[in-house]
Amino acid sequence: MVRRAAWMRMALSPQYRTRPRRAVAVPPRPGGAPRGAAYTGNVKEVHPLLSDFPVVTTIPLLWGDEDAFGHVNNLVYLRWCETSRVEYLQRAGLWTDLPPAGAGPILASVKCDYKAQLKYPDTVQVGTRVSKIGNTSFRMEHCIVSRNAHAVAALVESTLVLFDYGLRKPVPIPAETRRIIGELEGRVSGNARTEAAAV
Repeated sequence: MVRRAAWMRMALSPQYRTRPRRAVAVPPRPGGAPRGAAYTGNVKEVHPLLSDFPVVTTIPLLWGDEDAFGHVNNLVYLRWCETSRVEYLQRAGLWTDLPPAGAGPILASVKCDYKAQLKYPDTVQVGTRVSKIGNTSFRMEHCIVSRNAHAVAALVESTLVLFDYGLRKPVPIPAETRRIIGELEGRVSGNARTEAAAV
């Protein structure tokens, strides 16, 4: 606790505040598909680095997100992506009742490229989009942006499988689900972009 208090004093003092970092380029939407519009929670501008993501979730950093090294622990980044992934699945009608009984998504793999350390206090915005749909699986891309640094903190890819929890096996992704995802990914609402705020 004494060490954490010292880190807090350092993080809040002007000489130790995070300096703005050079922005990391966000990979373009595959195939040049039209930009989608993020859904509205409380209305705020979405960071320009996330202008190509249809769902953007805002998450404030917690003091407890930092670890003994004095920065946000690596696992927290994945938790933020999980929050944004669930938001996307709910918007796309893919979320299932809990405990799951019929068909629903299940995480098969996740890969994270860390670009910057983050420190409390800060707020991140997590952009989420579907980049590829296969027969029984689809790939999601997440981009985590620090509002303080105005830069990408991490790029994450995850693969989800449509899984029948009763039969205990993957099932094909229905045409209706593909259509809904296509509409979500391609929907445009002028030039104004808003966000879905995490509770």
